[in-house]
Amino acid sequence: MKMKFVLVVMSSIFLGTPAAFAVNPDEVLKDPVLEERAREISKEVRCVVCQNQSIDDSNAQLAKDLRLLVRERLVEGDSDAEVMDYLVARYGEFVLLKPRFALHTLFLWGGGPIVLLLGGFFLWRSSRKKKDAPLKSAAGIKPLSAEEKAALDKLMSSE
Repeated sequence: MKMKFVLVVMSSIFLGTPAAFAVNPDEVLKDPVLEERAREISKEVRCVVCQNQSIDDSNAQLAKDLRLLVRERLVEGDSDAEVMDYLVARYGEFVLLKPRFALHTLFLWGGGPIVLLLGGFFLWRSSRKKKDAPLKSAAGIKPLSAEEKAALDKLMSSE
């Protein structure tokens, strides 16, 4: 029993983290400062093939090409912002895992909170209407008069 548990844990540790091995040794720059910058940029760039992974985590060929492109631009002397701008110009804003805050992405950033606030407002409003509204007749039916209530009470008590 314990041996099975140990095997499951060990296999999940070693097999569950393929992302750590996405950057191949032949891609790594000799300058550790540039390599660290390349890794940070790569964590912010979306793999266009995988779509929910950064190029730093992806094993796709396009992700490798993008990692090499990032390193190439850094070696040429581009700043981090220039590298990101180059990638956005070439692939569009979709390549960014975290879209930039701009006028054209305003709904993307503000849409969720606005929908949440509107939903909360309408829930609050509908609960107040139900609480504050007097008993209204449904479909135009008038409430019972005092005589009708008395007759109903008499009928109910006779059973």
